[in-house]
Amino acid sequence: MTQRLFFTHDHLTAKLEVLDCVPHEDHFAVTLQSTIFHPQGGGQPFDTGWLGDSHVLKVTQEADRIVHYVSQPVRPGLIQARLDEPRRTLNTRLHSAGHLIGNAGQSLGWMPTKAHHWPGEGKITFIRGESAQVMDAQAIQHQVNQWIAADLPRQLTLKEGVREVGFGNLPPYACGGTHVQTLREVGQVTILALSEKKGALSVRYTLD
Repeated sequence: MTQRLFFTHDHLTAKLEVLDCVPHEDHFAVTLQSTIFHPQGGGQPFDTGWLGDSHVLKVTQEADRIVHYVSQPVRPGLIQARLDEPRRTLNTRLHSAGHLIGNAGQSLGWMPTKAHHWPGEGKITFIRGESAQVMDAQAIQHQVNQWIAADLPRQLTLKEGVREVGFGNLPPYACGGTHVQTLREVGQVTILALSEKKGALSVRYTLD
């Protein structure tokens, strides 16, 4: 099982151990003992970066291991890993913003069921709870702005393999993604539109 260092740390660089490297189509598939690279999943895109001089092009979760697809082979043993920092930072901000929109919807009696935190495609989907109130873009925008202005700190818990992430005293979510340390790092969130279809309400958002 690949150890996910990003569960407990925000490393952008690290010395990692290469366990194996095998050809895969036009690239090479690398397995590490532990990784700082987030694989695609949980509504968040994969990280890219470098293992030594080899470009990390894609990262996926495959069974109990994380596989890094790279441009050229690497040798078993220790190697210097480095993330594409701008990409990680953007994905981290988007994912954190998605949590806040989920919290805002919950405060109005809506339950988040799906999340998509991709650049240009940010969307949180809710279903109506028994006590659901009218939800509009202005109300969500106002609440999210307040939490960001308060600069609430990230809260992490990891128990028996379940990781929960929240901010301040807001309800946490079980989540394997990456998140800002405090909410001012999110920057300006803009609620773009709300749409309801077949009982599901989708909130589209972006970052400025």
